Amino acid sequence: MKILQLDPSLTYRPEPENHQYRNYKDGPLVDRVKMTYNLMHTYQTVDFVKKKNALWSSCTHKKMSVMEALSLLDNLVDESDPDVDFPNSFHAYQTAEGIRKAHPDKDWFQLVGLLHDIGKILALENEPQWAVVGDTFPVGCKFQKSIVFSDTTFKNNPDAKHPVYSTEYGIYEPNCGLEKVLMSWGHDGNVNLCIY
Repeated sequence: MKILQLDPSLTYRPEPENHQYRNYKDGPLVDRVKMTYNLMHTYQTVDFVKKKNALWSSCTHKKMSVMEALSLLDNLVDESDPDVDFPNSFHAYQTAEGIRKAHPDKDWFQLVGLLHDIGKILALENEPQWAVVGDTFPVGCKFQKSIVFSDTTFKNNPDAKHPVYSTEYGIYEPNCGLEKVLMSWGHDGNVNLCIY
């Protein structure tokens, strides 16, 4: 199988150093971004996360190479990203190139930059974008104020009113360690399609 990769060329190279990233206050994409985060923060519950982890953790859904997975990102524009309105494959190369310029001696870091969003291909496997893209946050405890749009977007999440999940520590013990924390389901930790 021949894989065609879109060419991001100079159009999508990293922005100048003074460019402000992650601007959630204004800009041409903010309405789309807010809508995506509202859906994410409404439906990312403990129950939802457990069900998705069970569904996708088998690593039996699809087998593909890294380049095949990257090429799939040609078909995805991340609705949660306030900075870009172009395919996520371009963002992958943009990130890797930025890291290469800043850290030319760290090829492992450049590879991480290239692959950091590869899990977003789950949005192309009939998962809604709000379930795949965006930032990751703990579930099963009070939603933190540091979460993007947290002041308005969690009001319809049933866990926000749950007698345990809405407390400061929720289902966790203080200092339990990150490995024991249940995070929102999405692209950052759920690439179980068997990419080789």
